[in-house]
Amino acid sequence: MGRTLVELFYDVVSPYSWLGFEVLCRYQHIWNIDLRFRPAFLGGIMQATGNKPPAMLPKRGEYMLKDLERMGKYYQVPVTISASDFQRILGKSSLGAMRFITAIDMTQPKYLETLSREFWMRFWSQHEDISQMESIVAVAGRAGLSSEFTQKLLDMISSPEVKNRLKETTEEAIKYGAFGMPAVVAHFNGKPHLFFGSDRLELLANVIGEKWLGPVPSVPSSKM
Repeated sequence: MGRTLVELFYDVVSPYSWLGFEVLCRYQHIWNIDLRFRPAFLGGIMQATGNKPPAMLPKRGEYMLKDLERMGKYYQVPVTISASDFQRILGKSSLGAMRFITAIDMTQPKYLETLSREFWMRFWSQHEDISQMESIVAVAGRAGLSSEFTQKLLDMISSPEVKNRLKETTEEAIKYGAFGMPAVVAHFNGKPHLFFGSDRLELLANVIGEKWLGPVPSVPSSKM
């Protein structure tokens, strides 16, 4: 039986994308899947679908504070959030960061996992900016990129090639039915299956015929 392609559409401004990202990274060596990271722009998806950030609804925002605290502990991901973070989130754009991540995907995809994780760590664990160029440079350094390569990527983010790639990936997510992130698409039995949210991975496992071993699975000895 062939391996199942699983695509993760994500934006580093989304904390739930971080949760789904880390769990899928753990399972990519356990399940019979090919995991493909698809950096996209959440702002574009929200605009195209008419969706609104959860923090714009007061009661939903209150719930999100409690939910992320619980989810972070359950998934063992160091995401933290406070009420003051909502204005920080709504007031900053992740477009530059996602273009930078897209540029690394186009040139040196081996750094994609590490770089994406460092953006989430900076924004959702350390509560620091990711929208300014100096912030992006700092994240790149933490991910192990040289200053020369980082500058090359910074030069690329304003290019039509990078802009178009990010736009096309975002549009592809929308065509699959995405209205927020994370959006996980599993290509199984000849058709795509969309799963929205980091709490649908157990259902993903069921659909593709894999076993759910919890958010922090132990690697079976047969996989080692």
